[in-house]
Amino acid sequence: MFELMVEDTFDSAHALRGYQGSCENLHGHTWRVQVFLSGEKLNDIGILHDFRDIRAQLRGIIDKYDHTNLNDLPEFQKINPSSENIAKNIYETLKGGIRQINKVTVWESAGTKASYYE
Repeated sequence: MFELMVEDTFDSAHALRGYQGSCENLHGHTWRVQVFLSGEKLNDIGILHDFRDIRAQLRGIIDKYDHTNLNDLPEFQKINPSSENIAKNIYETLKGGIRQINKVTVWESAGTKASYYE
C-alpha cells in the first residue's frame, strides 16, 4: 500500500457559536491542512497521484478560506467552522477530483488537530 501526504496552510478567524468559553469569541489561527491519499497500484509512470495536482486542488479550496472570517462563508452559516467541520468540508470537496483520498487532517495549533475520513 502506498500513502501520499500534501500539506498547506491558511490564516483565518472563526468563532464557535454556542461554545461555553473563550472560543466563542472571534479569534484566529494559522491552520495547517494535510491531505492523505492511499492506493495499492501506481500508474504507468510509477506514481499514485501527482503532488502538484493535489496541492493545486487543495489550494483552490483553502484560498477562499485565507484571511477571512470563516463564519461568514456559506458552508459555515448553519454549522460551526470547527476544525472537525473544516476537515470534513475539505475532504468532501476534494473527493470529487481525487478518488484515492482517504483522510484530511486540520491543525488549528501545534498540539490540536481534527481528522475526517470515511
